[in-house]
Amino acid sequence: MNFKAILFGMVLSIFSLVTIAGTGHDHSSPNPVSQSQAEAIALDSVSKLAEKGKIDGSWKSIKVSKSEKKEFGGHMEWMIIFVDKKIADPAQQTLYVFLSLGGEYLAANYTGE
Repeated sequence: MNFKAILFGMVLSIFSLVTIAGTGHDHSSPNPVSQSQAEAIALDSVSKLAEKGKIDGSWKSIKVSKSEKKEFGGHMEWMIIFVDKKIADPAQQTLYVFLSLGGEYLAANYTGE
């Protein structure tokens, strides 16, 4: 009997959390970063990715080629673009770094999507 009561309490707790975290809330930062701040954060992110071996080490010395705000999945994000012609594979010469408008690192890839 006691086990059923505990189990029932846990189920109720889970459903109450789902209700609280339901739709209608926003993950964007109340304080968006400037373009220059976004570029600095992206540069730091690229350095960290290179240090971890996720991308070629030559990316650590590259400069920002372009930065812009883009909409992805209904949310605006910073997209910071880097180009490294030293990379042998043309498909990996352009690196895209994505940040929230508040400056949080989201992802990086070679497709821009």
